[in-house]
Amino acid sequence: MVIEVPDTDLLGIAMTQAGLKIELAVALFEQDKLSLGKARELAGMTLVEFQRELALRQIPLHFDVEDLKQDVATLKAMGAL
Repeated sequence: MVIEVPDTDLLGIAMTQAGLKIELAVALFEQDKLSLGKARELAGMTLVEFQRELALRQIPLHFDVEDLKQDVATLKAMGAL
């Protein structure tokens, strides 16, 4: 999907296209509409950069019991547990 926002509209709010992508990615992640991985891809950032951006905004990572179970299974498969 392509969303076109004229540069003149972005100038009115002092935001670049890259900044707009980050804002959209953060908002969709915060609303649990995008996973961490998909949100960081949309933002055009590395995982660490995107996690740092979330931390600066005091937005917690979504991590539930199912995520924990998957992490434990992965560690067991790797022989780390």
